[in-house]
Amino acid sequence: MANIIVFAIISAVVIAAALAAVFTTRIMRSVTALLFVLFGIAGIYFLLDYTFLGAAQLSIYAGGMTMIYIFAIQLLGRRALQGYVEKLHFKRMFGAAVVSLVGLVTVLAVTLKNHFINRYALAADTEVPMKEIGKALVGSDKYQYVLPFEFISLFLLACIIGGLVVSRNQKEDK
Repeated sequence: MANIIVFAIISAVVIAAALAAVFTTRIMRSVTALLFVLFGIAGIYFLLDYTFLGAAQLSIYAGGMTMIYIFAIQLLGRRALQGYVEKLHFKRMFGAAVVSLVGLVTVLAVTLKNHFINRYALAADTEVPMKEIGKALVGSDKYQYVLPFEFISLFLLACIIGGLVVSRNQKEDK
């Protein structure tokens, strides 16, 4: 019973923070709300006893939000961020809604066509052990994810170096 109450509280926080991240017009408030969403998702992982995924969520994504803070402050400056407001355009919002609707229809069509609900969701007695999830995340065989993780880490390193170069060039221009 306590797990259900804690899950309900964390879910409410995640939903509220996600809505705040989407609907606020200030960049730093949006990033802060996204940070709360990521902390909430990590809390759900810990609640489900998936400590490895919870720790990975905290270290990777919360660390990424910290990097967004640092680069936003470096690139824009503290004073510019305080008054920076994104302008909303109806045409962009309409286009985003159309793309989101197409994505939703595609996901639903694939899910229904391949009978994922009947095959996996209704078979509640089969649970994947955490050991297998861990092996899949750090394994190098077929359908394992160590190589994509390495590519992503190199890509993020390139982004960090690019951000530093851009910030250095902006300081030299002034």
